[in-house]
Amino acid sequence: MPALGVVNPYYLEIAVQVGIYVALALGLNIVVGFVGLLNLGFVAFFAIGAYLWAIFGSPQANQFIAGGLFPLSAGWFFIFLLLSVVVGAATGVLLGLPVLRLRGDYLAVVTLGFAEVVRALVNNLDKPINLTNGPRGITPITKPPLFFQPLLDVLGIQVTPAQLYPLYFYFLVLALACVIVIVTRRLEESRIGRAWKAIREDEIAASAMGIPVVKMKLVGFAVGASFASAVGVLFAAKQVFINPESFTFMESIGVLAMVILGGMGSVPGAILGATGVTVLNLQLLKGLSLWLNGLRQSGAVLSIPLLGDFAWSQLPAQFEPAKYERMVFGLILIVMMIFRPQGFLPPQRKR
Repeated sequence: MPALGVVNPYYLEIAVQVGIYVALALGLNIVVGFVGLLNLGFVAFFAIGAYLWAIFGSPQANQFIAGGLFPLSAGWFFIFLLLSVVVGAATGVLLGLPVLRLRGDYLAVVTLGFAEVVRALVNNLDKPINLTNGPRGITPITKPPLFFQPLLDVLGIQVTPAQLYPLYFYFLVLALACVIVIVTRRLEESRIGRAWKAIREDEIAASAMGIPVVKMKLVGFAVGASFASAVGVLFAAKQVFINPESFTFMESIGVLAMVILGGMGSVPGAILGATGVTVLNLQLLKGLSLWLNGLRQSGAVLSIPLLGDFAWSQLPAQFEPAKYERMVFGLILIVMMIFRPQGFLPPQRKR
């Protein structure tokens, strides 16, 4: 992929986006797939991590902290990456404490409400104290340090930061996704992972067996939230600009669709689902739209036997596949639920 990225930077951008959604899907997979809790507000933790770095990694914090200390230097990025794990876990516990006795639809509604509360807060916390800059968003956000650039200079490799950053973010996202996979695998095989699966299968039976149900649910919520928060920090640094519209309810639904398509409770399934949906969204649908636009502008004519000629220039713009992204996802989910409800790569059950 890095080699392809040198040829065409767009492929590297797609790979970074895939990595971000893979990390998010793996986090949600713990909550939905392992513990069996339907969380429709997962994007809230993603937003918390992103705003955590955006506020202090930009001049925004000067609005409410005197001294002109901000933005923090690029070296603080990695400290905030670790801090976001703690903040995300604490937020997950704070949300989980009052609501984890709920189940099914009730829990889904509460988590959905939490996500909307977070979005409304970042949208309106620009008065009386300007914390988030409201709907205008925050920019410019500091990128992580290129600590290896002096070594490149010594080796005689002259590369500008603009050329290095896409490749740098690719490896950062790859490293973060690998860490999340390793942690998830370790947890899955541990006593905690077995407790999560027992709760998912039958909460009453798990409680009768002595498993602390609420405590285990809180752990699951905290772990998933910490993953999403860390990805948020990376996302903010990569995008340089964030605003509340980057964290809408549809983002939560999109990540949930990735987990369902891949197979709930399956690590390879979450990776496959996130990769498939992101590539479909960013590459295939947009590629089809560009192809149709090219045909429309070429003036080509399609000859249909018995029906006559059809000029591509008359094709309405409303037929562009990119405009039907959500409809395509909805159709895919319907088909999957009918013919393969367990997903493409369901978890292997040990006997």
